[in-house]
Formats: sequence, C-alpha cells, structure tokens
Amino acid sequence: MLSLAFPESDRYCLRQARVPQAVLGNCDGLGRPDVEGSFLLDLSIAAGRITAIAPTSSSPGDAPSLDLQGRQLWPGFIDIHTHLDKGHIWLRSPNPDGSFEGALATAIADSSQHWTPDELLARMDFSLRCAYAHGTVALRTHLDSAGELAAQGFAVFQELRQRWSDRLTLQAASLVSLDHYQGAAGERLADLVAEADGLLGGVTFPSPELDEQLDRLLDLARDRQLDLDLHVDESLEPSDRTLQQVAAAVQRKGFTGKVLCGHCCSLSVQLEAELPTQLQAVQAAGLGIVSLPLCNSYLQDRQSGRTPRLRGIAPVQEIRTAGIPLCLSSDNTRDPFYAYGDLDMVEVFRESVRIGQLDHPWLPWPAAVTCTPADWMGLVDQGRIAIGARADFVIFNARSFTELLARPQSDRLIVRNGRAIAPKLPDYAELDAVLMRH
Repeated sequence: MLSLAFPESDRYCLRQARVPQAVLGNCDGLGRPDVEGSFLLDLSIAAGRITAIAPTSSSPGDAPSLDLQGRQLWPGFIDIHTHLDKGHIWLRSPNPDGSFEGALATAIADSSQHWTPDELLARMDFSLRCAYAHGTVALRTHLDSAGELAAQGFAVFQELRQRWSDRLTLQAASLVSLDHYQGAAGERLADLVAEADGLLGGVTFPSPELDEQLDRLLDLARDRQLDLDLHVDESLEPSDRTLQQVAAAVQRKGFTGKVLCGHCCSLSVQLEAELPTQLQAVQAAGLGIVSLPLCNSYLQDRQSGRTPRLRGIAPVQEIRTAGIPLCLSSDNTRDPFYAYGDLDMVEVFRESVRIGQLDHPWLPWPAAVTCTPADWMGLVDQGRIAIGARADFVIFNARSFTELLARPQSDRLIVRNGRAIAPKLPDYAELDAVLMRH
C-alpha cells in the first residue's frame, strides 16, 4: 500500500492533489486544468468532509497538511451494475464454451442446485469485501428473481446492506424476463422490491409482446415510485432494438422515474447513418446507459477457434456525445458470464479506456465510474470531489493518466471519512468450503 503519513488531526489539508476535472462538482476559481484535464488542488478536510477546495498554494496555512506531490486523487468509486448473487461460482460451475447461452444455462443450473441463504451470504459478502478493499463506496447489484429466488435473494441482500451500512451504500434490482411481470407473480415481485427499497429490473428480449410488457412494468414502477434498471440488447444482432422500445414506452407512459439500460451492445452494429437518430430517441426519453466492457468483450462475438472481430461493447463515445448519461461498471465476477474480475473499478476503467479508446481526450471519462453513477443512485455526497462531500478518496502513486493506467495500482491508498484505512482483499481459499471443493 502507498505509504503516506496522514495527519492525526480531524482537521487537515491535502496539498498538491491532482484531481480530474470530471469528478469535480464545481471548477469555478480553480484556474486552468493541465493538458489531461486535471487540476492541482489543496483540499481542506474536517470531520470527514471536504470543507474547501482551492488551487495549490505555496503557503500550507495553519492546519496540519500532507503534500501529495501531484499524485492523483479520485473520489470513491461507484459500481452501478454487478451480479453479487452469481459471483465466484466459476470453479464450481464454469462456462462450458464461453458463450452467452452456455453462461445462462450454467448459471440457472447452479442456482437451482446450490443457492441457499448461507451460501449466498458467504459469496456476496466476499464480493463486497473485494469491492471495499479496492476503493468502491457504493454498489448496485441485480438479483435473479424468478420463482423462489426473489424472496431468498432480497432477504440476503437486506441482511448484507445492514451489515455493511457503515462502509458501503448498496442497492438491488430484480432480474427476470419481462413477461414475469404480467401476472400476479409480477405484482408480488414488485411489492417485494418496494419493501426492500430496490429497483424493478429485467431483460428486454425482442418479442411481439414487449410493448405491452414494458407498459405493465412502468405501471408497476409508477404505482410504487420505483426506478428501473434493465438489461437491454445484449447481443450483436442489428435487429435487436429493444432500447428504442424502452425509450418509446417511457415517453408513451409519461414515466418520470429513472430508467437505466445496461449493455446495449447491438448499438455497436447499427448502420452509422441510423445510430444518431436512435440515440436522439434515447436522449429525449431521459434514459441512462451503463456499458460493461469487460464482460461484453468476453462473451460477444465468441466462436470456437476464431478470433473475435468485434469488441462487443456499446458505442460509448457516441452515446456520451449524444448527451446520454454514460456509466461504466463491473458486471459479473468469476462466474459463467465472466471468468475474471474482482469488482475493482480501477481495472474496469483501465480496460474500458483500452477497449473503447477513451484517451483522446481523457477529460470526460472518470465521471463514468464516479459522479455519473452516483447521480443515478441518488447519492449527492459520494462519487465526487465537492465542498460538503464525504472525504472518501482513492489516492494513487500515479501522477498522470499514463502512469495510472500502465500499472494495476495495487498500492493505492483508500481514505474513508477522512482517514487512511488498509482493508485487505479476502483469500480465495475462504470460498473452498462454500464451493464444495475438496
């Protein structure tokens, strides 16, 4: 871990912190950013909050201070799309061929055979310990919610949310095919989600009934004042355009809640001439999009013995240019949908930059793992560097983006409530008994 002598006082100043412009709540009076879009700043901290932000001064003032010498300082990360209930089952239930179909069938079989409250609790808690150690401060998970899985999954989630309430902000969304909401079971699931203060979610499979299913889902959400978080167009089929149907339904129903759409891979294979019109409809409906580059690059365009030709991720640069809020997130972790990952948002950001060529310019992209998902989770004092925000930081030895992204940053320093902490990553061996490995 990066070794820095933090002041012991509850009131101190972090001097010469290099902060990306994208994570700053307000840049007025901060001067000009450097060529990468970052500011060299002094941050005043008191009682675990940011009390002042100013251009770096040669005078340290009267408060105890720590000179970061131009090291990058980011707010704590926001991971808005994960699947904690599936996490870490790969060694027990690997994907047989790396395909999406193989992942789906394997995950369903694993849940029917192995998922119990204690088993879920152990794996999900392990995942949260990973996220916390890497510097995440808030996380949203989708929970498989067909049949009896819903009550079990949300009960375990609520126990974990209580257990982690002083360290992580947690949210959960239901995950079913949208036809599930059509009958009485859909009413019961919507009530369960509302009781857990969650979000209604599901998968928008192309279907002649999809418009009717979306109308029903929006009605259930409106009646319970719930937001939506959907899996949309996770394919490379140009004919998959359910995102357009989601946008049309939101406007048709006059829905005023938040609607976040994950994946949207098929946007990447639309005709160039048609894409702007499609994105305009999404922007007009007020939708947000979360791209999952690690998982989608793993699954999409996979054929045995053939190198993939397509990256499999949504056209994130065009999405952002169209004025659509854009988040980047982890998705699955060591399960049939993605064999790797550790809920490390530095890895997500680094690989997203490489896969999506998000480096000319760097300027807007740190927001996609911090303040933009924080806004969509309703977190006004997390995921940003602003006066009054929590003093929850990740400090890197790196001073520039090329230094930041060239190495894994395993020596990063985690700051919570203004104090440096040293959380440790859990040992995979802890899961041996849970996964029934002997």
